[in-house]
This record gives sequence, C-alpha cells and structure tokens, in this order.
Amino acid sequence: MMNIVKLLRPHQYIKNLFIFAPIFFSFTITTNSISQSLIAFVLFSLIASSIYILNDYMDIEEDKKHPIKSNRPLANGSISKKQAINLFILLSLVSLVSSFLYNISLFFVLLLYFILNIAYSLKLKHISIIDIFIISTGFVLRLFAGSVSSEIYLSYWIIIMTFLLALFLAIAKRRDDVLLSNQGKETRKNIDGYNLEFVNASMVLMAAVIIVSYILYTVSNEVIIKFNTEYLYMTTFFVILGILRYMQITFVEEKSGSPTSIVSKDIFLKVTILAWLCSFIVVVKI
Repeated sequence: MMNIVKLLRPHQYIKNLFIFAPIFFSFTITTNSISQSLIAFVLFSLIASSIYILNDYMDIEEDKKHPIKSNRPLANGSISKKQAINLFILLSLVSLVSSFLYNISLFFVLLLYFILNIAYSLKLKHISIIDIFIISTGFVLRLFAGSVSSEIYLSYWIIIMTFLLALFLAIAKRRDDVLLSNQGKETRKNIDGYNLEFVNASMVLMAAVIIVSYILYTVSNEVIIKFNTEYLYMTTFFVILGILRYMQITFVEEKSGSPTSIVSKDIFLKVTILAWLCSFIVVVKI
C-alpha cells in the first residue's frame, strides 16, 4: 500500500492548490465556492496521479540512473508494470467520468490536461524548452479547473503570472538535471538542450518578468477598482523576497530538483508565502 501511495505522489498535490486561486483573488470565498473547488481539486489530483504513473512507467530506465528517482516504486521494482498500468487506467477513468457527470466544462479541462500530458510523457518531454512550456501550461489548466468549477471569472493577470511562475520553477528544476548531467549522471534525453549558462540566464529573466508583472497587476486600474485600494503594490515586498529565496536555494544551495519539496519544507519560503497571503488580505480589507 505504501508503494502505491508513493506511486501516486500525493505530495505533488500542493500544485493543485492553484485551483483555489480564482476564489482567493476574487474574494468569493463561500461555502459553495470552496466545496466546488474542493471537488475539482480531488478530481484533478486523480488525473494528475494517473499521469505521474504513466510518466514513471515511461521513465523507468532513466529513473534508475537518478540518485533520488531510483527509489520510485517502478524504478526499484516494488510495483510491477502491469499494476501501474491498471492503476493508471482506473484513476483516469474515475476522474474523467466523474467530471463529465459533475461539470462538463471541468471535464474538458481535465481531458485537455490528460491529452497534453500523455503527449508530454510519450514525446514532448524529450524536446527542450517545449517540455517546460507543457509543465507551465498544466498550472494554467489548474486555474481554469478552479474557474469553471466555481463559475468565477479568471483575470488575465492571474493567468499570465501563474504561467510565468510555473515556467520559473520548471527552469529551476531543469537546472538540477543539468548539474547531474555535468556529474556524469545524465537522466533526461533533452538535457543536451540546456546548460548552466542558458538555465541561469533564463531564471534571472523569468524572475524579473514575474516581479514586473506582479507590480503591473497591483497598480492596474482593473485591480484598484476591483479591490478599492491603491496599496496592493505593498505586497510586492514578499513576492520579491520569495523569488530571491528560491533563487538562493537554486544557485547557492543547488537544491532545485523538486519545487514541491522545497515549498513544503523550506521554512523561509513558507513564512514568506503566508506573509504575502496575510498582507494581501489585510490590504484589501482595510
């Protein structure tokens, strides 16, 4: 059972919290909107786990060469290929059928995520740059899953910033692969399309674009009118702090292999994110 749980990667469900972003940024936090978003969260988590299984299945030989991924159930042989495929089919069917019966719009979002990630697992993850764009698109689809389930309008600002942030994290993750490759532990077929100079420059570029985009969001007329405040720009302090801390973890500590583990374990980042959330709420409510 523990091996099955590891195969599903529940620790990765932290990514699916983006589903709740529409109700947070619209401040439409009601029992109904939360329950609808929670259903979307569960169904998205199921379809995501099915993709994790497929991805592990396709990467068995590559994962065996990785110092950490070699402990995954399929890579170490604790789960058979047949068991993994059966679980993949079961989870994907439960998620897609349930979403079809619950909310047809949510079904199409999940179906698009499913098809896109199958293509990613089979081919697209081996094409440099395209691979990180697919990962980032997955985060945007999480936003749409929350939007269609709670029937809340999704601001283009939120879509843009989510995509940019996801791209930043994906590039940081590739940096870890580049470091392993430089140590003679090549684990990805597309790693030749990256090197430290390119990845470092890309991260710095994305960090700058994220910060500027967030500042533009906070001072836009749309947001000022919506929240009836001109002081939302003050929350930029914590955005910059969080970005710099993540870059410190990536460049100085060289621990960017798993964004979810970093966010869930790094106290500095958790406090910064919490401070940003609190400051955002305080500024909007005062």
